[in-house]
Amino acid sequence: MTTTADLAYVQKEEEPVLPPPRGRVSGIQAIYANLFSSFTNMVLTVIGIALVILVVPPIIRWAFIDAVWTGENRDACVVPGAGACWAFVKAKFAQFMYGRYTIDERWRVDVTAILLIIGLVPMAIPRVPFKRENALYLLGVFPLVALILLTGGNFDVSAGLFRFVAAVACFAVGIVALFTASEPAAAAMRALAATAAVIGIIVLVVALALGPLGEVAFGLSILELTVYVLALIALVAGIAAIQVGSGPRGALALMPLGIGLGAIIVLLLILRTDFGLEWVETPLWGGLLVTLVVAIVGMVGSLPLGILLALGRRSNLPVVRFVSIAFIEFVRGVPLITVLFMASVMLPFFLPPGVNFDKLLRALIGVTLFSAAYMAEVVRGGLQAIPRGQYEAASALGMGYWQSMRLIILPQALKIVIPGIVNSFISLFKDTSLVLIIGIFDLLGIVQFNFTDPNWAAPGIPATGYVFAAAVFWLFCFGMSRYSIYTERRLDTGYRR
Repeated sequence: MTTTADLAYVQKEEEPVLPPPRGRVSGIQAIYANLFSSFTNMVLTVIGIALVILVVPPIIRWAFIDAVWTGENRDACVVPGAGACWAFVKAKFAQFMYGRYTIDERWRVDVTAILLIIGLVPMAIPRVPFKRENALYLLGVFPLVALILLTGGNFDVSAGLFRFVAAVACFAVGIVALFTASEPAAAAMRALAATAAVIGIIVLVVALALGPLGEVAFGLSILELTVYVLALIALVAGIAAIQVGSGPRGALALMPLGIGLGAIIVLLLILRTDFGLEWVETPLWGGLLVTLVVAIVGMVGSLPLGILLALGRRSNLPVVRFVSIAFIEFVRGVPLITVLFMASVMLPFFLPPGVNFDKLLRALIGVTLFSAAYMAEVVRGGLQAIPRGQYEAASALGMGYWQSMRLIILPQALKIVIPGIVNSFISLFKDTSLVLIIGIFDLLGIVQFNFTDPNWAAPGIPATGYVFAAAVFWLFCFGMSRYSIYTERRLDTGYRR
């Protein structure tokens, strides 16, 4: 029988003295431990100090001491011993920020930047409340306001586009009826709605590919008239099937569709409204404005699309899995320059006659799709890191696929891959300079363009311009990196030692 005396332990030897925790080490001890703890560290420290002495003073002299800060033209920068020509950056700063954007309308760019900061700062600070409302502003309100401010609004939204949206919504009602109207009494109506929807979608695609083929009635071609007739059949039969087969429960299934359709119609009405702003075409955009537009649109668009592609690649549905894998592997197998070239030069050849898209819009789509393919692999890594027990626990709670993904799986997966996501964002921000290949002047492109100004043609000006562009890119990339580290620590994603 074990007694208390048997469990007693008496310390007979002194415990070894352990080094203090890293946070309690004094400055001199920390320097010695990190720089002079061994012969190899000591040699590398001496070499590093020597390199700093050799490299840093000339850089400081070139960038600050011997730099030219003021001047009207190149004459100020060609004097003997002159360093960086910051007078060039000062003279061209407006172009570096706005490109060739109309001078009298540049206040709209400033207002857009202020509205973006107003939404980003509260979103980035964890303690600020109303995150959901702030996210709704950033993802819903701000993009529309920014589009109207930067372009001027008053888009040429034709009545045909409204008819197209209405036809697609009618076809969606037919598809919804196929999955919600389960009663036998609604079988005929459900089949009619689904058939009209599928055939209508096929005819719609053919009509978009072939273009107008002659008017038949009401100013419409035979294909367009067929599309709208099938859309009407799908709408009537779908509503009847849902009413008979599902009742009030089926009406709830149509509510998201109705809200989405209403939002699209309101959006189109706003876009075609004349706000009295001067139209500024996108070829006049440039500089940091284009860099931020391409980067922000690419980041915001690639993350949700990458998540869907990652889920599609792990799907049990063969068609969804095949399409996702084919897209990811194809896009990741070609360089971004090729994607931009295809979007700018080759895409117009595949569009119907008379149909064209803005060059910047094509670049935004290409960059978003390219970044989404890489983002999908990052997210897939996070999904594979989630233990199988998390999926089983969600199923045990009675959660469906999308509910478990939204509430349990994706939050953990995205938290794990925060470094990979931010790394993709940083890479995308730097890759925006490639849009110069298709004639869009981003920050780096507009800096290079100004080298050709004969008033500022001097030997030291290109180096100054490149250093300025590099400093701007470094500032944004370093900021994203530091905020990523802050987010990781706040969410405790790493392992503490």
